[in-house]
Amino acid sequence: MTALVTVTVLVASAFAQKNELTGIIGRTFISDQGVKNVNLFNNNVHAGAGLTFEVNYGRHLMGENFWRLTFEVPAVFNFDEDLNFAANSIPESYKSFFVTPSLRANAFATTAISPWVGGGIGWFSPSDQLEFGGPSGAKSSTTGVMQIGVGLDVRLTPHFTLCGGARDFWSGTPDILVDTGKSRQHNYFVGGGVVWRFGKS
Repeated sequence: MTALVTVTVLVASAFAQKNELTGIIGRTFISDQGVKNVNLFNNNVHAGAGLTFEVNYGRHLMGENFWRLTFEVPAVFNFDEDLNFAANSIPESYKSFFVTPSLRANAFATTAISPWVGGGIGWFSPSDQLEFGGPSGAKSSTTGVMQIGVGLDVRLTPHFTLCGGARDFWSGTPDILVDTGKSRQHNYFVGGGVVWRFGKS
């Protein structure tokens, strides 16, 4: 009985925290894109799995045990998305940065499974060097971004939680100096990290 009371108090305390600060590390995955009007043995631009970091502030809006609604502002940094193409006509890599304010809903708050949806802005910065050497001339650009995601939390203490999740940032495309015929792309971010909950509701 004492153990049950203790667990109940810890769970209630954890869900009473008003604010969340999350740090996540993972990878961003982008599908291959075919280049139009070229005749090569491989006409696809291939993207590597860029090492990506997320910093996320969240604030609990409403709901407690069965469901919760949280407003969050994730900032996601991909510092080195490597590119590969058969011809020396694309930048060797690019950086990306997404900020997408979102509403995160825990349909079953005690199980910590969270779907979310949001939108915001993104920024692409291509390398100034081509893949096999030489200046690229590719330009930085901004884009509108929509995102959906799902996450899972595993509580360690009332204030700290291990988290994992996946986000799809649907954005414009970076300037890579070739025509893929696409104006939008999916940027799939998968990672894990730690959540710190603080401040009483």
